Parts: sequence; C-alpha cells; structure tokens
Amino acid sequence: MTTTRELIIRGARQHTGRTAVVFGDEEMTFAEVDELSNRLAHALAREGAGHGRRVGLLLNNSLLSVPLDFACVKGGINRVPLNARLSVAEHVTMLTDTQCELVVFGADLTDRARALAAELPDVTFLGLETSLGDEPPLMERAKSAPATLPEVDVRPDDVILTLYTSGTTGTLKAAQHTQASYAAICRNVLLNLFPATPDDAMLHAASLIHASGVFVLPLWLRGGRTVILPGFVPEQFLAAVPRYGATAINLVPTMIQMLVEHPDFETTDVSTLRRVIYGASPMPRPVIERAMRVWGRERFWQYYGQTEIPLCIAVLRPEDHTGDRLAACGQLAAEIDLRLLDEDGRETAPGEPGEIVVRGPSACAGYFNAPELTAEMFRDGWVHTRDVGVLDDNGFLYLKDRTSDMIISGGYNVYPREVEDVLLEHPEVREAAVVGTPDERWVEAVTAVVVPAEGVTPDDALAERLVAHVAEKVASYKKPRKVVFAEAIPKTAVGKLDRKTLRARFAGDEAGAAR
Repeated sequence: MTTTRELIIRGARQHTGRTAVVFGDEEMTFAEVDELSNRLAHALAREGAGHGRRVGLLLNNSLLSVPLDFACVKGGINRVPLNARLSVAEHVTMLTDTQCELVVFGADLTDRARALAAELPDVTFLGLETSLGDEPPLMERAKSAPATLPEVDVRPDDVILTLYTSGTTGTLKAAQHTQASYAAICRNVLLNLFPATPDDAMLHAASLIHASGVFVLPLWLRGGRTVILPGFVPEQFLAAVPRYGATAINLVPTMIQMLVEHPDFETTDVSTLRRVIYGASPMPRPVIERAMRVWGRERFWQYYGQTEIPLCIAVLRPEDHTGDRLAACGQLAAEIDLRLLDEDGRETAPGEPGEIVVRGPSACAGYFNAPELTAEMFRDGWVHTRDVGVLDDNGFLYLKDRTSDMIISGGYNVYPREVEDVLLEHPEVREAAVVGTPDERWVEAVTAVVVPAEGVTPDDALAERLVAHVAEKVASYKKPRKVVFAEAIPKTAVGKLDRKTLRARFAGDEAGAAR
C-alpha cells in the first residue's frame, strides 16, 4: 500500500530542477525542498521528535510550510497543526490532550508561543527561525544535519496527522490520518477534482493546515508549483493571479463573496486561470452566479467533503453549474460509496432525506483519544457524517443540513440551510444564518440572523419583507418567526457559519435584538 512518504520521495525524484514552492519573491526547487525537509527531519529527531511522536505545529503560511510538513512525514512524525486564529486556552487544550512534548512555531507567532510556554512548562517550544531564549532555531540546527533521507520504517497505518475539526466551540475532536489515508486523499484529488500537470500553479491564501494544504501533494507529485500567500486579502489575492500565472485557486465561499464585491474583480486578468475550486461551506447562489458571469462558468468546481474523509465525497463540475443544480454539491467521487440512512439506521426511499454515510480509502482512522465518539461515527467501515442529504434521479447530492443544526418547530423539521438559501436570494441581504431559539409556543422558533446589503436600512419593514419572501418560496412553517439584524455573522476558524455561537448567544439572551 502506497504511503504519503513514498509519494513525496517520488515527486522529488521526478521533478528535481523544477520550481516547487513560491512565497513572495522567494522560491525553492523540488531538490531544495527535498534536501531541506531531510535536514529538518534529522534535526527534529535529535530533539526527540522521531517516528510516532506527536509534534505541535504553530505556523502561518510561509515558504517553509511545505519543507517542514514533508520533514514530519519523512520522519514518521504525527503532526498536530494549531490554527493560529484560535485562543491560548484552545491551544493549551489541544496540546495537553494530544500530549505533545514539542511545538515548532513560526517567527510571527513568537508571542503566542511564549504565552503557551508559560502555561505548559513541560513542553519544549522550538522556533523555526527564531527562539524564545538562547537556543538556536530549528533552521539553524538543520544546517548541520544530514541531507540524506532519514531511515524510518514507516507503515501504511502510521498516524501522520492529528487534525482538529472543531476549535471554537463544542467538543474538540481530532481526526487521525495515516500514511495510507493521506496518500489516498492525493489520489482522490487527482482523480476527481484536479488532474494537476507540470504546467499548473496553484495559488493558496487559505491556511495550509486545512483543505488548501490537501492540494500540495498532488501538485508535488505531478511537478506543478505551489504558490503560497501569507493570508487572504482580496486586493492582494486578485493581483497575485496574473503575477504568478495561477492556473488554479482554492477558496471558501466567504472568500469568493469578498472577491466579487471588490472593485478589481471584473478587471483582473484571469487568462491563465483554469480552475476555481471551492467548498467547505454552502455557497450563496447570488455570489456564484455573479462570479460565473464575470469569470466564466467553465472555471468553477465545487467539492463536498469532511476532514474525516477528504477531500471529495462529491464534485459539482463546471457543466453542472446551472439552474437548480447550483443547489447541489455534485455527483459522487470515484472510490467513494454513499448511503442515506433514516433515524433508525435504515436506507431511505429514493428522494427522501437521510444522514449521509460514506466509505472510501481516504477515510481517517477515527478520532484521537475518543473511543466512544469514534465508535459512534465510524461503524463497520462507514463514516457517519451527521450531514443530511437527498439524492436525485441523476445521482446529484443535495445537502439539507447538519443533523445537529436541524430545527424542530411546532413538530416540523426545518433545515436551516434551506431557509438561508432563500434569504440570500433577496437583494437586500448580504449574509444570513438561521438557528432555532427557545420558544414557549413552537419549542424552537426559526430565527434568522441577517446582515443587510450595503445601504439597506435594518428595520421592521425589512424584516417583514424578508419573512414574506421566504413564505413565498418554502412551506409556511419554515419562515422565520424572528429576524435579528447584525453587522456580521460569526464564523469558525475555517470560515464556516458558526451556528453554535449564535445558539449560545440566544440561549443567554433570548430577547437579543429581535425585530
């Protein structure tokens, strides 16, 4: 069974002199990344970070992101990425839970590393290019380390990534990916979403910790360039597309919305751009329609997946970005099996909604240190996603919502996403999130949190127009009983709607700002 380590070695051997990674004006060839990752692996091993050890990675996007990541895989290290947007308390919980004894941190996160070191005196914090004290940084140590591939007896079932899937609210859970499952993710991407070539250059602005990082290995294996930005700023991102000749980009819907609202969107030269890949959260229909009008439908690819079984469970291809299919998340990816189950675990009738249950070689090996949750979510080889979906006659999968987000109002099931999609069709709405709030009459009241479009006055008249708009499109019991106006809607660290925070806010203050 092919391992991730083997794919890294193979890519380095096949594309030695080509440019592999670009960051600003700096770049590294395949050979340079390969050698540096070998040296870093040896340097980490000298610090006790050897085969099977868990190491925290506290890094933002940089030129060294890929070499360090590959060093960990080559050395058989189980890396634990720490999203820099999370709090000190959340990082402390993650590091304590995973029993990390070493954390590697980037220069721009030195202050966070120092705060964590004060909370975790038994953990060693090793700067990549800086240090907390007099000790030499990791890059300095790597200079004297061997340039040869570390001799490590890796196995397909070795865990090489412990990735937290929730870090802002609720229960922390960390999916464990292995040498084999991460290699399968690479195959999944190449087969279903992005058959990368040596001519491709993929532009990354989202954190390489999550979905964006999944594309690095497919590009590496095929000889393409990985172009890394430090973060997402619409103006800088648009300028980077022609500057680097980007052929592919990966964005979450909130990023695409920010791009289409930027004055440079319609004038940016995107002649090299062949693939606009998006996913991770629902796409407002007005946003994708505007984006396609300007950049062309033929560029847009949507994926649906989960951290537990990346990247593609389903893919919506460009030719299917039309009509009602814009509400779908696509057809099933190759190597993926899917079933829809009712509350009793039986397969649903055709056209009926059910929990999406999937299996495939890219599935993770359960959650770290959570046997009960693993037993609940991973059963007989199937991953229970907690997402509710419907399949149409042509095999297109439509998401209804998360089972945990479903609202039961007056005895009826209401899926928030369905109401959100209708609200987002209204020209006076910029963003919308729907949650259930406690209600004496309805048990849960359908409550819409709305960010009005620019120049729109948030008043009772607008609330009435929005409720009437929803009532025209869906069943009456699904229309909002309350409309709350806000300047922004909370998002998770990876840009998804944070309904948990909204529900908690309403639970603490039921009156809120309801109109």
